[in-house]
Amino acid sequence: MRIKNFVSRVLIFGLCSLLLLAGCSSSSTGSGSGSSSSSASQAKKVKIITDSTGTKVKVPEKVNTIADAWPAHVEIAAMLGGANKIVASIDGKNAYPWLYKVFPEMRHSKTIFTNTTVNTETLAELNPDVLFMPTQSKLVAKTQELGIPTVQLIFQNYADLKKVVDTTAQTLGGSAPAKAAQFNTYLDNRLKAVTAVTSKIPDNQKPSILHIESFNPLTIDGKGTIVDEWIKASGAKDAAQITGNKRPVSLEQVLKWNPDIILVGQSTLTDKNSPIKTLDQLYSNKQWSQVNAVKNKKVYINPAGVFLWDRYGMEAALQFQWLAQFLHPAQFQNLNMIKETQKFYKEFLNYDLSSTDAKKILNGQNP
Repeated sequence: MRIKNFVSRVLIFGLCSLLLLAGCSSSSTGSGSGSSSSSASQAKKVKIITDSTGTKVKVPEKVNTIADAWPAHVEIAAMLGGANKIVASIDGKNAYPWLYKVFPEMRHSKTIFTNTTVNTETLAELNPDVLFMPTQSKLVAKTQELGIPTVQLIFQNYADLKKVVDTTAQTLGGSAPAKAAQFNTYLDNRLKAVTAVTSKIPDNQKPSILHIESFNPLTIDGKGTIVDEWIKASGAKDAAQITGNKRPVSLEQVLKWNPDIILVGQSTLTDKNSPIKTLDQLYSNKQWSQVNAVKNKKVYINPAGVFLWDRYGMEAALQFQWLAQFLHPAQFQNLNMIKETQKFYKEFLNYDLSSTDAKKILNGQNP
């Protein structure tokens, strides 16, 4: 009987121990599962961004990696603290050497986009937290099936430039919104200051300006664009009697408009398809020499820095200031564009630009 009781006690004790261990194991597993679920919940936390198309895009609360398929937007993302997060971009060092000098961390990004193509295999491998691209891009159909949150952006004027900066800042989070507000305030203040002067200049003292985007095919920027906006803000008249961005025109139309001044971007002459590689070639061209601006040798290369000042980047905030001072030096004696460019690069790009480099940028020269 004693042996039987002893065996019973041992069995009961063993059973209790097993139940206790099972309970502990179950409790431990439950706790771990809850922690894992909590971590997953944190990792999947998202925010809603409304892009330029009106589409609401879910992006991670914290963006660690970026792909950018819009050349004009790369410097905006970089200004807002995203340079070291850009893992994939469009156009390399040869296209925008100042970008890679000011933001050397960009050298680690992979150039996988062109205006019409994308290396989807590499993009899938990189799997960025967000992809920025211009609206109506031919790449959307190729990238949307990868499931990468895609924010489409565009602007045609200064008001919408500010919106793009804001939307990008909301996407990136952290200190980006404060930097965006700082930039937008600067843009507003400088536009107000410059136009307060240029709006008082009589029309007969405002030269007509034509902005040529490409020589082959011959394309210009006309009304309803940011180009038209900075021409007028600087105290000039837009010679182009046509509406839209990168519009094809004939030389006969240019002769009819007969601009006083022609502005060309740095990339216009260096374009491999351009039949005109230097201003001297343009001045000696029999057809073009009939245009007043060419005849009087008033064709100028536009400044270009991290991005082209005359196109759709954030340095459009410097463009109207440079042109106003260039056209009307007497009215803008206190505007030193070398110092203004240095100040801008320090304040918004966190880069100490030398006066020598500032001059190169103003002359449309590479580093």
